[in-house]
Amino acid sequence: MRTGEVFALMWEDIDLENGIIDVQHSVYDKPKDKDGRWFIGTTKTISGKRKIYIGETLIKALRNFKERQEELKNLFGKDYKYYHLEEIKNGSGKVIDKRIVINDDYSKEKLNLVFTKDNGTYVGTDIPKYPFKIIHNELGIKKCRFYDLRGTYATKVLNTGTGIKDVANLLGHKNVETTENYYITSLEDNRRNAVNEYDSKNTTDVIKSVIEFQIKEGEAV
Repeated sequence: MRTGEVFALMWEDIDLENGIIDVQHSVYDKPKDKDGRWFIGTTKTISGKRKIYIGETLIKALRNFKERQEELKNLFGKDYKYYHLEEIKNGSGKVIDKRIVINDDYSKEKLNLVFTKDNGTYVGTDIPKYPFKIIHNELGIKKCRFYDLRGTYATKVLNTGTGIKDVANLLGHKNVETTENYYITSLEDNRRNAVNEYDSKNTTDVIKSVIEFQIKEGEAV
């Protein structure tokens, strides 16, 4: 998922029973004012709206994370932060934005945001920046962004034998060319394995006999 898609997730977007994430929205920021800076809108592209199947590892992690969040809500009580959506309209009354605004009373409908700080504070796509920086610095990884994990995922899942079209769908790309040109890394080991795989499947008795003959001729010379 794109970074904005991840941090736009609500718990109702995640079907933990069937292992499906319904990607419908993305968050983005604007210059901050008294009501905050985070807005929620549609995905980057039409094809960005998609359903993503998730495995047991992530399902278990999300279940545990959700339980922990509920415990934190009870722990913080009235000090826990909740948010709602505020419609921003232009002069004609048309809704042009939806801002994520902190609740000032209990009458507002609460957003079931997945990724917040322990006390419920929502900081959008900023939340992974510090821990991600610490982790990749300790691992000695240079110039790595949270967003770059999309490319790593695309390359690894393609190497499992998944079709390029399926990888494009998972990433929310309309055209496979986008996936190929910007998200798939060509690794030296992959290229070597591709050649060896082709070689092993196309070796015949005739080819072997030619090779052996040439070796023998060489030795004779």
